[in-house]
This record gives sequence, C-alpha cells and structure tokens, in this order.
Amino acid sequence: MKRILAAIGLGLLLVACWGCGAAPRPDTVSYVLEAEPSRLDPAMTTALPESNVELQIFEGLTRLDDHDVPQPALAASWQISPDGKVYTFYLRDGICWSDGTPITAQDIEYSWKRVLNPDVASENAYMLFCIDKAEAYFNRQARADEVGVTALDDKTLQVRLTNPTAYFLNLTAFHCYYPVPKHVVEARPDTWAADAETMVCSGPYKITAWNHSSQIDMVKNDAYWDAGAVVLDRLEFPISDSQATRLTLVESGQANMTVEPPPSEQERLEALGLYKIAPYLGSYYYVFNVQKPPFDDVNVRRAFAAAVRREELVRYVVRAQKEAAYAWVPPGIVDEKTGRDFREEGGDLAVEDEAAARAYLKAAGYDEDHPLPEVTILFNTNEMHKAIAEAMQSMWKDALGADVFLANQESKVFLATRSQGDYQIARASWIADYVDPMTFLDVFADRDNDARYHNVIYNNLVQAAKETNDPALRRQYMHEAEQILFDDCVIIPIYYTTQPYVVQPYVKGYHWSPLGVVDFKRAYLEDQKG
Repeated sequence: MKRILAAIGLGLLLVACWGCGAAPRPDTVSYVLEAEPSRLDPAMTTALPESNVELQIFEGLTRLDDHDVPQPALAASWQISPDGKVYTFYLRDGICWSDGTPITAQDIEYSWKRVLNPDVASENAYMLFCIDKAEAYFNRQARADEVGVTALDDKTLQVRLTNPTAYFLNLTAFHCYYPVPKHVVEARPDTWAADAETMVCSGPYKITAWNHSSQIDMVKNDAYWDAGAVVLDRLEFPISDSQATRLTLVESGQANMTVEPPPSEQERLEALGLYKIAPYLGSYYYVFNVQKPPFDDVNVRRAFAAAVRREELVRYVVRAQKEAAYAWVPPGIVDEKTGRDFREEGGDLAVEDEAAARAYLKAAGYDEDHPLPEVTILFNTNEMHKAIAEAMQSMWKDALGADVFLANQESKVFLATRSQGDYQIARASWIADYVDPMTFLDVFADRDNDARYHNVIYNNLVQAAKETNDPALRRQYMHEAEQILFDDCVIIPIYYTTQPYVVQPYVKGYHWSPLGVVDFKRAYLEDQKG
C-alpha cells in the first residue's frame, strides 16, 4: 500500500498548494494521509487511510484505551452469559448522531446486519461470522431475522454467538462494527459516505469539508457523548501518496504528523527528534503454495526456510527498526489474566541452519546430480518487496544452489494470482484485525487459504480454541496449532511489522493502536494543555 520515494520537486510543488507556507492553526493537529479515502463507510472500507479517518468520526459499542483494552463507549455496560455465548449491551443515555438524531440499539442491529447482507457484499463480513447465523445469512442460507443480533428496546442490544469468543469485545471496537446512521444511509445510499455534506458522525470529531485528493477537515463533535475529553478544536488530514511530499509538509510546519517517511531519511530524522516507531501487530512473510512443485514436498519447504538469514536481511535491507520474525504470531498480544505475551510463551519456532537446509534438500532427492527445478518468487511491485526478493534469491543460491527467478505484478493482479494459487512462493503480510492470536491462526484454517494448505489436526485445534471458554486451554490449543504450521513449513516469517512515523514533538496525547490506526480523541498541543 505504501508508495516509494517520489521526486522532491513534485513534493515541493504540492506543498505550495497547501496554504502557501501557512503553519497549522494552534488548535489543530494536521496529519498527512498516505492516500485518498475511497469512501468513509466503515462497513465497506479495508485500507488504513479510511480506518484512520473513521476512528475519529465514528464510535463503536467499545473503544480501545491506551493499553488497547476495550472500554465502554456507546455502550455504558454489558453482561456476558456464563457460557460466554450471549452478550447484552446497555447503551448510554442521550447518545446521538452529529445531526441530533438519537443513536439506538436498532441502529446497531441495522448496521451489523448491513455488513452481513449478501447484496451489500462487504469484504468485512467475515469479521462478524462469530455471531450466530451470521455466516449462513451472508451465504444466503438464513434470513436476516435469524442472525443473533436483536435490539430488545431502544437502549438494549442482545448478541448471540456461535461459540464463546474471547476477543468479541475487541471486535466491537473495530470499524465494521461501528453503527452507521440508517436515516442517512437509506436516504442517500450511493453518496452518504463520500461527501462532507452528507456525513453524519458519532465520534469525537465531525467532517466539515472534504476536498477530494487534497484534504479532509474536521471539528470537534459537540454531540459526542464524551465531548469533554476531546481537547482539540480541529483536525486536518491533507492527502498525498508521495513519501517525500508528506515529509516535507511536516518538516516545513504545514502539517505536524505523517507515516512512512522515506527509509533513507531515518538517521537524519532521528537526529532531529522527529522519527518515531509505533507498534504494529503484523508479520511480513513468504508463503509456499504447498500443492505446487517443488514445494509440495515438505522437505523442500524446510530447506528453503532454514536457509534464510533474517537478521542480515532486516539490518541491511528492511531497516525501519523491524524485528526479525521466528514465528507467526507477533509479540504484543498479552494475556490480561497472566500478563504474559503469547510470543514470549511460545518462543521461536523457525530455525536457521544452512547445513540442515542442505540435508532437507538431499532428503527430498535433490543434489548436484539431481538439481532443483526453477523456482520463482512472486511479489507485488514495490521497491522494498523487490529488494527483499533479491536478498532471498541470493541466500537460496548460496545455500542451496537454487536457480530462483523474480516475478512482480501490479497489486490487484498479484492478489488475484495468489488467491488462484498460480505461484510457487510469494511475499505476503498480515496485519491483525483484532488483538488476539486467533486473527493470525485463522488465516490458515480456511480451505481456501492462499497456501492451499489443509491440515485436519490444525483445523481442529483452531476450532477447539474457538469453542472453549477456558482461557488457559484456549491458549494451549493456539500454541499447538502454531507449532503445526512450522512442522508443516507453510510459511517463512521474515519480520514483525512496525509503523514508522514522523511527528513534531509538541503533539501529545495521541495513541497508536497495534492495528495500525492512530486515535486523536485525547490529542493536544503541548503549549495549550492546561
């Protein structure tokens, strides 16, 4: 999604278009988005620029705090049945949309069922499949009124789950669970989420202007239930897909925050105190097509996996303070009861050993007299993906004598090629949808996963983890499932993701979620906090 360094000259030209050198207002945080939001319908969007804007203007039943724990938001409280399958949410008194219309439990029932409606065809529908009959409704095998979401009255919402879902409260803070204003959506179904004039909001801020491909402006939403906690009067979101332009805007004082500065600028920005790293719950990895020769042989997969030198790759190619990955689920998912990190408990699962790599290859029947067939790495067009692929190509040539070729495709074509299984090995990345190991383990429990991988024992462990209400047993099942992924060598994890960004030091109070979004609800400028 991120673009590579653009011409500085173009950046300076674009900078001139934003205010002709004017600094941000003293009551305003200005965050430069890396792309124009396609729309701001939380049921339909999947990219981070949209999610970042939506977090400021919408509210879920819960909202993640600075420790990424869901706290009461539109819901003042809730009850959970002893079996963990029924949640009853009690909405706050007096909550309303930015146009003054009350927010009701019926709005939430409507919004969640809209995400699941097969005619709406939301790519986020799977996020609600933990709800009873939700997946069946999406697949046209059940009616909407059979789905386990019911408004008992204006202020009470009851949710029935298929199985106990330990992370369900986290899900209610995710963007596709935000309620949307039914009275606006149905009146303007095609335009309500693409025009400032028709955007009705429920979050800390509301949109006042949206100059497409240029800037989104917001002001504090006085109708927000927690408006007293919102310090800033305004937010601005200039838009540029150029790393150089975004950085220039921040350094020139025309904005004060943005993501993904050019990697070549890291040391200089660190010296200036502008360069920061936020946690980002994700993994960059290579995935094998386990049904495509020669990787239909687990020993060949193990050979290629054991020949990777991650620390060297991260230090000299990737940089940006990434952490070499030796497992699938990244660090940063802490058990609330034990205080232990899932990754710390599970330890490293990947092995680097060139001698073992050559032994695996020999066990698969390949040697000097029986060389490997040609292997091709598939990646989507991006300079960093290319650089990593070239490094992997070199490592596999050195350790295994493998002839490895590179193939790059434009992102949409690449994703289609991968989903169709028309590749041998490909780059991939996965960013958590919620803060729980299941968001990673579920990726390979699906018969239609990109790896073409299907292991009954793995699937049964993942399902058992979903069905149990015992936290310790659930964690045990997930650790066992993750180990199977490495026994079967389905992936080669390369690094755990981070979110590099630049910010002026006077901007305070914002919170980066490990899901990749930044919350400005309590943000302030240092000299006005008081």
